[in-house]
Amino acid sequence: MPTMSGGSFDDCPGHSTLISSHSSIPPDRDLHLFQRNRRGNSCQQRFRVALALRRRIRWPARQRDQRLYTPNEIYVGQWDAPTHARRNLVSGINTSRTCCCAFTACALALFTLLASSGWSLDASTDSDRIRVRARALGLKIGHLPPGPLNAITDVPGVKVGQVTLSRGDGPLKPGQGPVRTGVTVIVPRDDVWRKKVPAGAFVLNGTGEMTGLAWVSESGFLEYPIALTNTLNVPRVADGVISWMLRQYPGIGITDDTLTPVVAECDDSRLNDIQGRHVSEADVIQALDDASSGPVMEGSVGAGTGMISYGFKGGIGTASRRLPEVDGGFTVGVLVNANHGRRAELMMGGVLMGQRYDAERAQSSLLPDMKTESLLALVGGTAGNAEGSIIVIIATDAPLDGRQLTRLGKRAALGLARTGATARHGSGDFMLAFSTGNVIPHYPAEPTFSLTQLADTHLNPVIIATVEATEEAILNALTGATTVVGRDGHRAEAISISRLRALLSTGSTTSP
Repeated sequence: MPTMSGGSFDDCPGHSTLISSHSSIPPDRDLHLFQRNRRGNSCQQRFRVALALRRRIRWPARQRDQRLYTPNEIYVGQWDAPTHARRNLVSGINTSRTCCCAFTACALALFTLLASSGWSLDASTDSDRIRVRARALGLKIGHLPPGPLNAITDVPGVKVGQVTLSRGDGPLKPGQGPVRTGVTVIVPRDDVWRKKVPAGAFVLNGTGEMTGLAWVSESGFLEYPIALTNTLNVPRVADGVISWMLRQYPGIGITDDTLTPVVAECDDSRLNDIQGRHVSEADVIQALDDASSGPVMEGSVGAGTGMISYGFKGGIGTASRRLPEVDGGFTVGVLVNANHGRRAELMMGGVLMGQRYDAERAQSSLLPDMKTESLLALVGGTAGNAEGSIIVIIATDAPLDGRQLTRLGKRAALGLARTGATARHGSGDFMLAFSTGNVIPHYPAEPTFSLTQLADTHLNPVIIATVEATEEAILNALTGATTVVGRDGHRAEAISISRLRALLSTGSTTSP
């Protein structure tokens, strides 16, 4: 769900400090409530709507302090979607300039409400409690426009589901916890087993695993959902995908073919009890059952719960690009699980932001209260897991075949490089691309079938869209992630939004 900011009340001076950016629209029922009431023309009416929404958000103090939010508690940063999408989602409120007459009453009531819930109105704190997307910071990656959601789900038919597991604190008890992990699934289309999608893959550096790639490379298509999780959980997640597929298609392995699931992994052992393999078959099935084509949760959710990227809290990120009609009007969407890179390498908008960020923090009081060795381990990595990994999933409705989609996978590596990654020796960098622009039938009755294919000479706009969306998806993973405290008190600090804003305001990091 999108974030409600002071912008919804920007016709009423001072209300942006009251209906602040840390207020958030919870699940669908609350969005419907908001939409049903959005035509209220008076300040009092709009205040009652905001108040109703605020009362329905009840975050435990521990989660609020450590920012370990679950998908049902907060949606991180959809507010930067294009104007028409924002209007359709939340900002149908058309505030009246006469609303100031009720300002005093609204201020008193809302201040009391926020104070009683333990919420702070301190601006510096609030700017980091709410997570935003890269565009909300003024970063404009490339020149192509995003889709309405700026997510992989902008590609028609694509669905994403996630289950987040976060429980326990304190010292590591192998096999028991603390647990900071999850699963993220991408469903290319409904009935993908019988209506397969062309697919291709590219491995930039192979220190990792994405199961099922041999068959994707051989066949040129994908016939089941993609699952992302942590390294040691791959077999159990594969079991979950198989169980879900058997439920959907009972003939598999009896009267029908068998399957080799596509499961991609990243190592979350710095925060998570990875030996416990806590993601179960039931969790995977739930993620698949709940998969939807709407906004995608980002950051410390799903498979990204325990991930660290560029020395900051990383995780799930997504972005999309929409081509102009002259280039076919196609959409390219990307989803990443970012667990790669070192702090000094991070680039945002062509600037070495990681180096500037650390230089600023060294002169401030914002350095986390943690042991020096723990801080260095998270920023630069340790001998066992310094390199990290990243998984990049690319979806498009452009009619491409497996060979062309493999080429897109290679170009995604350029978007990765734009954020500063160098594909280190120990890094696992896997790219998988698929197209919903064609249907490959399951055991067709006729010996031939027809496919539409985009000519290679018209592929360049799709390539550009892939590079831009990959870069932005990685940055969204960073700006969307919330701070997570994991096993043994290891703390993966989210990148500071307020500090980023300050650094971006002093440097030229936006495109013209």
